[in-house]
Order: sequence, then structure tokens, then C-alpha cells
Amino acid sequence: MPGEDATPLSGLKVVVHASGVAAAYAGRMLGTMGGQVLLVEPEGGSPLRRQPPFLPDAKGEESEESALFAYLAVGMESAVIDLTAPEGQARLADCLTDADVFIDDTPVSAREKLGIDETSLSEQFPNLVHVSVLPFGAYGPKADWKGEDVVIQHAGGEGNLLPNGLAVEMFPDRAPLKIAGQFGAMQGGIAAALAALSALWARPECGGQYVDISCQDANLAVGAFAIQRLGDGSIEHRVERSFRYGGVIPCADGYLEMLTLEQRQWDGMVKLLGSPEWALDPALADNLERSRRGPEINRYIREWASVRKVDDIVSAGQKLGVPLARYMTPAEILQGDQEWHRGLFQKVPVDGAGLVDMLVSPFHFDETPLS
Repeated sequence: MPGEDATPLSGLKVVVHASGVAAAYAGRMLGTMGGQVLLVEPEGGSPLRRQPPFLPDAKGEESEESALFAYLAVGMESAVIDLTAPEGQARLADCLTDADVFIDDTPVSAREKLGIDETSLSEQFPNLVHVSVLPFGAYGPKADWKGEDVVIQHAGGEGNLLPNGLAVEMFPDRAPLKIAGQFGAMQGGIAAALAALSALWARPECGGQYVDISCQDANLAVGAFAIQRLGDGSIEHRVERSFRYGGVIPCADGYLEMLTLEQRQWDGMVKLLGSPEWALDPALADNLERSRRGPEINRYIREWASVRKVDDIVSAGQKLGVPLARYMTPAEILQGDQEWHRGLFQKVPVDGAGLVDMLVSPFHFDETPLS
């Protein structure tokens, strides 16, 4: 067991063989929590090294350092191993001898030839937690299907529900979109990291396990509410999927998000708006009536906010208990007092790019930021 001052996974050894984001992100999360992570790369390096965008160098020009790879591989050690050669497979076996977790996203059909299929590894390393991370899982008719992030987001259902709220009002003819970045793959990585921890928890009783992660399944969990509504006979659509009132609010100098789910939050919002006559309508004391009249309420809120600055509204609203916050640019986030107070970002040296501000972890342990 780690000491009192140690990180949660001190002493844990993880080997990651990843060509995609999901498997690499799973290893990244375990490493952030203190695990010792070895990234196994082929000759020429992981394909993730060549994924844009690329970080600027000291002169401000584009370097050859992938921002995505720098984020995913931070803190990892690297070993170039040719798994198509017997000596390479022997080297990997040496690495796995004292490893706790092996995370892999090799297509199922290619694993046996490389010596990393489920059966071979379970026989050689009975205490190893072997985590497979694929777009559609390792079993079933889609096991060998490829799936980039846009595919995963739409296969999980969430993509078809975007854009919604204010965005779909502004651009009603826009086609379904995807969440920016690698959201779908990272959901798969989160599921893989949690599954690895669960298998480690059970290892004293049942030994090592093979864990099968489907990124599609992980993204289905994101849309759990939409799936639950299917039981009511309701099929969500991006045109209808929005908060009845509130949501994204345009202001004079930017945007904020406002959501009043509880009566006290509604009461605070009414005070924030200056207790206008329309908001004092006795019928609006009923939450269901407010939902029915959501578009009407939003028209009033947006008209009021359109001539006011975001920070003024947020400052006044938070004092009244109204849940609302500013939408910020990436540069503004990096300068945020709250973000630095919580230790969300740390300066990390990256070869070819110098010191960069990097998000560390979305969680703390014992109120202490991880490093």
C-alpha cells in the first residue's frame, strides 16, 4: 500500500500499447494518479506523435511536437519495440513480467500474430490486468470496425443531438456536429481507466482479468438521460433538446450559461433581473408552468442580458445563488484565478516547445492537486 503522502497508485506498473487516443488517455490517467507508465511504440514512433495541432517552438513557429501527444504521454517512459519480430515480443514479455496493467488498442485480428492476444497473455501472466480498448469492443460483429472520434460520438448517439439550445436556434439548418477535440475517445479512455482500477480491486480474489472496453458503450453512457427517455416513448432531437429556459445567454460582451433548477435559484434570478412585472406573475411560481413558458421566459432573459456585461451579471448572480458562469476562451481559462488556485494547470517542459501550461487532472485526492 502506498504511504500516507504518496499518490494513490504509487508502485503500480502500467504498460500501454496505443495507436489511438482512448488507450493512451487511460494510461495517462493511471500515470497522473502515480502509476509508472511505459509507452510501447513501433519503429518511427506512435501515430499520435503526428497528430495535429502542433505546438509552437521558442520562435513562435510550428514545431514537430504534437500538442495531443504531449498531453497524453506526459510523465510516461517510452520504449521502441518491434512486435512483429520475435525479439520484440520477448522484450514486451520482459516488460509485462512485473507489470500490473497492460492497455492495448491493437485490432483483434492482429493480436495473435504479435503475441498479445487474450489467451496468450492470460497464460503467460495470470495476474495481469489486460485492458482492451477499441471503438466497438473486442467481441461481436463490429469488433474489427475502425472508428475515428466523429464516428464514436455519433455511434454513441450524442453527435446526433448536436448542436442544440441557442446554437440550433441560431443555425437551424446546420448538420449534426461533434464535440470539439477527442471527446468520444477520451470517454473510452475514462471507462478503460475505471475498469482497470476495478479489476485491480478484485485481483486479490480472482487474479488477473481480461477487460473489454467499447468506446461506443462509454459514449452511450454520456447520453444516459436520452436513453432513459426512450422508455417513456420520447425520442430526443437536437431541435427539442434544450433547457426550457436559461442555457446559453448572449450578453453585450460574450456568453454565459444559466440554469435554475430549484425554486430558490429561480427566486434569485428574478431578483437578479430586477423583479420585473412579467416574472412576478403568480402562475410562474409553478415549475411546470415555467417549463411550458420557457421560450417566453428566455426572450425576456436574453433581452435583459443583451445590454449587460457578462462579468457584471455573473458577479451579481452568484451572490444571489443563481447558478451561472462565463464562457471563456482557452487563453482566459489559463489566466483564471480559480483554475490556478485549484492547481488544474502546471507548467510542463516539452521537447521542442519549452514550458507549456498543461491540464493535470480533473480530480483531486484529499483536496491536493496531482502533479
